[in-house]
Amino acid sequence: MFRTALRNVLAHKARLLMTVLAVMLGVAFVSGTLVFTDTLSQAFRNQSAKSYDDVAVSVSLYPDPEEARKNPGLSQRTVDEVAGLGGVASVAPRVDGFAGVPDKNGKLIGVGWSNKGTNFAPDKDGKDRAYAFTKGTGPVEAGQVALDEETAAKGGYEVGAPVRVATNGPVKEYTLSGVFTTEDGAVKAGGSLVLFDTPVAQRLYLKPGFYRDMTVTAAPGADSDKLLAEVVKVLPKSATAQTGKALADQQAKDIESGMSALNQILLGAAGIALFVGIFLISNTFTMLVAQRTKELALMRAVGASRKQITRSVLAEAALVGLVASAVGYVLGIGLAVGLRSAMSAFEMKIPDGDLVLGATPLVSAFAVGVLITVLAAWLPGRRASKIPPVAAMSSVHASASTKSLVVRNSIGAFLTAVGAVLIVLGAGQGGSGGRMFIAGGAFLTLIGVIVLIPFLSRPVIALIRPLFVRLFGVSGKLAGLNAVRNPRRTGATASALAIGLTLVTGLSVLGATVGSALDKATTDQIKADYMVTMASGDNLSGEALTALEKTPGVTAVSPLQWGSLQLKGSYVSGTGVTPGAIGKVLKLDVTEGSLASLGGNTIAVDTKTADKLGLKAGSPVPAEFTDKRKGALTVGAVYANNDFVSSVLADHELITAHETEREIRQIFVSMSGGASPAHEQALAKAMGDNPAITVMDHKDIRDSFGGPINMMLNVMYGLLGMALVIAVLGVVNTLAMSVFERQQEIGMLRAIGLDRRRVKRMVRLEAVVISVFGAIVGIALGTFLGWAVGETIKSSLPGYSLVLPWDRLGLFLVLAALVGVLASLWPARSAARLNMLSAIKAE
Repeated sequence: MFRTALRNVLAHKARLLMTVLAVMLGVAFVSGTLVFTDTLSQAFRNQSAKSYDDVAVSVSLYPDPEEARKNPGLSQRTVDEVAGLGGVASVAPRVDGFAGVPDKNGKLIGVGWSNKGTNFAPDKDGKDRAYAFTKGTGPVEAGQVALDEETAAKGGYEVGAPVRVATNGPVKEYTLSGVFTTEDGAVKAGGSLVLFDTPVAQRLYLKPGFYRDMTVTAAPGADSDKLLAEVVKVLPKSATAQTGKALADQQAKDIESGMSALNQILLGAAGIALFVGIFLISNTFTMLVAQRTKELALMRAVGASRKQITRSVLAEAALVGLVASAVGYVLGIGLAVGLRSAMSAFEMKIPDGDLVLGATPLVSAFAVGVLITVLAAWLPGRRASKIPPVAAMSSVHASASTKSLVVRNSIGAFLTAVGAVLIVLGAGQGGSGGRMFIAGGAFLTLIGVIVLIPFLSRPVIALIRPLFVRLFGVSGKLAGLNAVRNPRRTGATASALAIGLTLVTGLSVLGATVGSALDKATTDQIKADYMVTMASGDNLSGEALTALEKTPGVTAVSPLQWGSLQLKGSYVSGTGVTPGAIGKVLKLDVTEGSLASLGGNTIAVDTKTADKLGLKAGSPVPAEFTDKRKGALTVGAVYANNDFVSSVLADHELITAHETEREIRQIFVSMSGGASPAHEQALAKAMGDNPAITVMDHKDIRDSFGGPINMMLNVMYGLLGMALVIAVLGVVNTLAMSVFERQQEIGMLRAIGLDRRRVKRMVRLEAVVISVFGAIVGIALGTFLGWAVGETIKSSLPGYSLVLPWDRLGLFLVLAALVGVLASLWPARSAARLNMLSAIKAE
């Protein structure tokens, strides 16, 4: 039977090609993902270990707000005590924060989160072990900085040249003292690193005389664990210390955790692609079994048992799976290399390292490929074994009995109904619990629709068939009839497209709805012409606020400065604003009192806090601040809950007086005459043309909120594209094998006057009908799921309402039709080129 299986595979190479391609693509996705993430993990682990090669002990201090007022970090005295311990070779104290450098065009080099500034910490010989200088020296004066080699090259900076450095305020100019190389993770990730003289860095990022971190290098022969025990004795209680090895191990675990999330996303997309491929494989073997009815019957007649027939089909599937897995694994390695190159092309740099080819990707590739193929072929193999020899010898393939169709449709309807009920229940419950119900319901509904889709094909195609008849005449009528001739085959082909479009449509509906809600939040609640923020997401400085207030043409400026306090013993979050200006830059719905009273010790609270604490306009309220000082405040106004501000509004000077540092995330600005290029330029000039500070108008603000959603959708579209490619292969396969089965029929149609052009059109329209049918099912189901998931998050999105992206949904239908046309090119050409007489004689 194995020889028979091998002979059949070799005899039907062309017909099995699409199956091989489908499995190959899925396996390539799986193996490529595993190789890629293994390579990334190993590269980051090696870099992490290399970064801490010389570190015996690492110390850091992040005090709570109360302690920070007295002891904001590691003092110079603590550093000197550690340096004086036995077994310590050197100590490198650090203080760091955001610092960016512009390129020749004034644009920020690197991305905000990976642009860092820190201090140059030389030891006794004047060298800093963390940095190897290739040109010049480290900064030793207030007006000097040093840059990493790649940043200097990108900006065209040479030693002795002026360098404009952006922090969280107006840009300042320094002189470049040197260029260095480093193993710093931020630089390796494509960011930049600026070294300042220590007093300058302390003044910028913390407080003169204090550091945030410290690394200790051990003397030769010293034991790191014993040194750690000695270092801990001289540290403040809130400081944390660990050995360099422990820190490297922890970073390795963090890297593994981060790679795991990426792994799951990519493998999830691969799983969807393979799930779609199951329909193609099953359809292929079902059609092959139908076309080999006489051959199978003859084998049964000469003594082959049902089990042997089933094993023969499964052996063919296993051979196909092995070939596809081998090719897919090799393609997966190429995909991993390509992904790594793509990251570098988009300046998402990763550390250098060899490609990691472990056993897991290899085993997974063959296990997944062979298992998926064999499982998909099991049902066709089982059906093949049940064909009675007499019925097969007469070339009459046993059609599905009425009982089997009733059972199938009943099961499909039951699963769909149960799934729909769970989805509706989940939408009503909301929250994470509701989403769990929806996930279970979506799975059951999807399986139910797949089981039920042959039944749905007739009524749905009947609705669109008149349009094809009206537009294309005889070819359109024949295409519609051919599409429903074998509902199971049509359903299996359409299911592959339906699954992909269900997910794509669900994401599109959810993305459009959330995007619309966020857009309303910006346009409905912002009066200001501009919002000023840091590109890195860090805090703006008080200097930035002062500079904006002095800009010509400004009519109102207010920061949103984060703070916290206790009212009546309850912790609440507060927002520091400018009294008199906040009402001019944000739309606040005041329900009691007036915002004009805001200032000094008079505050405003939102309705939720007012109801919780029993407050109203004019109410006195005792308060305790983060510095433990107490005071008596008065409620001057009550306002409706707002997305941009916290539970309490207070004068920003009041917040500043009780916080260790100002946490200004945004500054809103209104200009005389509204937004204009001249006004935007004036604000940028006030910030010293700081490339790290972003001045956004209303459109930019909307884009900043909607951008991440659109980016996520595009990423998901890309990942789900593999499933849609496999679905297209399914359409090609079904049409090609259908043309082979209908050779005699096509020959007869040609004989009675249907020319080649109309034969081609008939096959193309058949593909379009099947593709549009799958698209309709997928779009309908995806819209339902998008609505349900949206209902679970609407409580956290004020102004939420369902938005159907009709343009995208229409585009999906058009693309589905186009997919049908493209998929039919080869089968239609084959059908049109059939020799009329040979086709009529074909059995």
